[in-house]
Amino acid sequence: MSSIDWIVLTVTLCGIIMYGIYKSRTTKNLDGYFLSNRTMPWYLVLLSIMGTQASAITFLSAPGQAYTDGMRFVQYYFGLPLAMIIICIVFVPIFRKLKIYTAYEYLEERFDLKTRTFTSFLFQLSRGLSTGISIYAPSIILSSLLGWNIHSTNIIMGGLLIIYTVSGGARAVAYTQKLQLIIIIIGMAMAGYMVVHLMPANVGFADALRIGGRSGKMNVITNGMNSNGFDWKDRYNIWSGVIGGLFLALSYFGTDQSQVGRYLTAKDNKESKLGLLINGLVKVPMQFLILMIGVLVFSFYHYNKAPIYFNDVQIASAKTTVKKDSLENLEKQYAFVAADNDVAKTAIRKQYKDVLKRALPAEDVNDTNYIFLRFVIDYLPKGLIGLLIAIIFLAAWGSIAAALNALASCSVVDIHKKFINKELTPKMDYRISKLYTLAWGIFSIIIAETASNLGNSLIETVNILGSLFYGVILGIFLVAFWIKQIKGHAVFYSALISELLVILIYKADVISFLWLNVIGAILVIIIAGVFQIFFTAYNYRKIKMPPR
Repeated sequence: MSSIDWIVLTVTLCGIIMYGIYKSRTTKNLDGYFLSNRTMPWYLVLLSIMGTQASAITFLSAPGQAYTDGMRFVQYYFGLPLAMIIICIVFVPIFRKLKIYTAYEYLEERFDLKTRTFTSFLFQLSRGLSTGISIYAPSIILSSLLGWNIHSTNIIMGGLLIIYTVSGGARAVAYTQKLQLIIIIIGMAMAGYMVVHLMPANVGFADALRIGGRSGKMNVITNGMNSNGFDWKDRYNIWSGVIGGLFLALSYFGTDQSQVGRYLTAKDNKESKLGLLINGLVKVPMQFLILMIGVLVFSFYHYNKAPIYFNDVQIASAKTTVKKDSLENLEKQYAFVAADNDVAKTAIRKQYKDVLKRALPAEDVNDTNYIFLRFVIDYLPKGLIGLLIAIIFLAAWGSIAAALNALASCSVVDIHKKFINKELTPKMDYRISKLYTLAWGIFSIIIAETASNLGNSLIETVNILGSLFYGVILGIFLVAFWIKQIKGHAVFYSALISELLVILIYKADVISFLWLNVIGAILVIIIAGVFQIFFTAYNYRKIKMPPR
């Protein structure tokens, strides 16, 4: 990067850190640290919800996802608006009425302590791992394309945000997310404009979309059908998006503390609901536009020769093996292919990846995650490159900071104050909360340092990880809200069994990951119902059995 880019990057990041520290003044107790004294207006709740959801992975990986697979990923969000309505009607009033710190406190009141603890544990496990991936994902791409050391990048990516997250809690998270999201939207809009601007003079925005459409990239709605009927392994179609996406969104926004904690900071029910409902309205078009940038980049490379492979670091590594000559021969063939011959380019790129895989059998050769940032580095003007690199950091920080705040709140409220020390004063609560935030930050960096070979695009990887746990967590809450006959023992054991079954189904690779959210929730409900019938009958027999 140029010196101008480094200046833009440094000023932007330092400005966010100082702003977060400045906004970190809050009451030094649990209410202040985790919920900002429940005083946030709806627009800050909205921006905080969006900032938590829109990680660096969204802006790095989504354009590459559209470049390779088209726009059909947007269907993943089709269930979200309906989920927002259900959460506003059911979840928000219950959580706010009880004045809880974490969503899982409600489960102890409804069921028992072991159900609350197990559900909180599932959340902390899934969110802790995905937060590590949220640090690792942008770090690996930045390190590969810019030549930075991956371990140092992980530490910088995670370490800097810990400064204001530990010091300021929920208040610092909310205010910095507001500023981060504004910068991110401006930067992505500029990137989208530049993609069209850099095309030939006679090619406009509509022309670029037509080129993408002819290549199958504008596949916004798909039905999941093939010659054998409905393909249950098809990841993105209208049915998996509306149904599977609904269940995933219900669990994420209704039971994931990183989101529940955002709208519990609102000053009343109305503000919480307004933030959620507007998020439901703007998220789908926002994701649509981010994916469209990937289609525009695809059209740009219709007129400009795309790299044969988007990760130069892996190419250099592969050329140290016996496959060097094979790779160079394919590069020579690729050089003679016309820029607009998409069929020939795709065929040679596929051969090139096959050779890379044989040269580097232990490495993932999916370069989807590198496409957008490689375009940024190769073609965008100085200054804008630094801004877009800063956006990667800011987007990562927005989601990671909220996750660390949520993880710490669960550790303090659901674990520490229940099993370790029940007699903490408000000042001790505040101090221990900071320590748990720091501990989860270090844990996430450790996960990032040990992560490798994610296999899918980054945005898919995080969503797959969530789907392994979210369905079961949602099922527990659905039972709690709507099936009053089922008690704690039944739902606890059904959740254990359901989680194991979901993992086995995922390992069997017989169905798309979005359906795991539906399966997990339904399994909990059915198995809990069966267990409750058994426990009720068993207790009835014990009562009726005459004493010996």
